[in-house]
Amino acid sequence: MSAFSPASEVILRHSDEFTQRRVLFAGDLQDDLPAQLETALSRVHTQQYHHWQILSRALGENAHFGLIATAEQLAECDTLIYFWPKNKPEAQFQLENLLSLLPVGSDLFVVGENRSGVRSAEQMVAKWATLSKIDSARRCGLYHGRLDAQPSFDADAWWDEYSLGDLTVKTLPGVFSRDGLDAGSNLLLSTLKPHTKGKVLDVGCGAGVLSVMLARFSPKVRLFMTDVNAAAIEASKATLAANQIEGEVFASNVYSDVNGRYDMILSNPPFHDGMQTSLDAAQTLIRGAVKHLNMGGELRIVANAFLPYPQVLDETFGSHEVLLQNGRFKVYRAVLARASKAKH
Repeated sequence: MSAFSPASEVILRHSDEFTQRRVLFAGDLQDDLPAQLETALSRVHTQQYHHWQILSRALGENAHFGLIATAEQLAECDTLIYFWPKNKPEAQFQLENLLSLLPVGSDLFVVGENRSGVRSAEQMVAKWATLSKIDSARRCGLYHGRLDAQPSFDADAWWDEYSLGDLTVKTLPGVFSRDGLDAGSNLLLSTLKPHTKGKVLDVGCGAGVLSVMLARFSPKVRLFMTDVNAAAIEASKATLAANQIEGEVFASNVYSDVNGRYDMILSNPPFHDGMQTSLDAAQTLIRGAVKHLNMGGELRIVANAFLPYPQVLDETFGSHEVLLQNGRFKVYRAVLARASKAKH
């Protein structure tokens, strides 16, 4: 997070604007700009645990991680700098939450890459603020306005759900698999055999689909589920509760908060961080698995067929197998064996 994102570079072009402001930074924070920009007060609210980990080192208690921002977190702030995410419903959820807490008259700055759809910010907040474009650079747009009225915000109204057979999946804006079981996860699930036992770690659990379906035909598994996204963590907890399935759900940046060893690590790992393509999480997932698997335990992941994971799997485990593939996806399996080339 040392280099600034294009959106942050646009904010830096206006750095003099913020020196006397009490700023809340929120949205898709891709770097440590909130710790670097000179302001009268800098606070952060983020739904992304890995962003909070970095920002909290510099900002301490002024950096907050969670699904919903609170009045206490926004107290004293008179300016919002919002980094537009690629997911429009996620942006609407976050902006309505934040604008419901900021005092009328607060300044709003919305910045994002043009390809992310940041232009729709004007229409999205039109009931509460009139935004105008004040800069365009680095393929990004920067919009400014003042808050004329506060929206009402009810987090409960944003919940959605869908059925998979007799299972209920609970979802929120910004959660992977929000609208249904994705093709990659479906392919991965088709390789799992009933009566799996032991401790299973679902990394990047999203709405909890993989875990609840596994538990449905293998009730003796002990589920542990992690994600970096606060909305995913809440959705997974709700999905478990809706299906009366037990499991432990917690925030972790891949293995950052994972302890102990498991019999299986399951994942449909992301290969984007915001708008940027990034294989870091998946490579960390593979390389770190050997420290979190029992002997004979396995890593099973699904990935787009074009992604370069076979080499990393072989470097880490000594070998791997492709359990199933179609035109788009491959399901990889690697087992921790004593003869493994695992690098600790």
